[in-house]
Amino acid sequence: MKKPPSMMYLLNGKEYPCPIELAVSVFAGRWKISIICQLLRGKKRYGELKKNIIGVNHKMLAEQLRELEEAGIVKREVYPVVPPKVEYELTELGKGLGPVIDYLREWGAHFQTDATEESLSTAHGS
Repeated sequence: MKKPPSMMYLLNGKEYPCPIELAVSVFAGRWKISIICQLLRGKKRYGELKKNIIGVNHKMLAEQLRELEEAGIVKREVYPVVPPKVEYELTELGKGLGPVIDYLREWGAHFQTDATEESLSTAHGS
């Protein structure tokens, strides 16, 4: 019996054999989830993002915003004013990440609690 051709998922010219790998590649990056979390609260100017995301530098913020824009997660709007005004917001596709981010937040909190309890019980020989 012949094996059916495997489904490949494409993003920006790169192939992924699994939709999970594709999804994770979209928000993989040190600052992307932080950016998405900020934008889930509404439109933000670049300076607001820079101020609210502790530790991100200009180069990384600009790069990760650009990657999220290319993936269709973030929309960048430039206003024709002086000084220049640029706002970022999630696209409808990006807003769809809200439940995923909420679940990751919840899972992280439980993981931290479980990991702490496990390390305490191991340390005490329980």
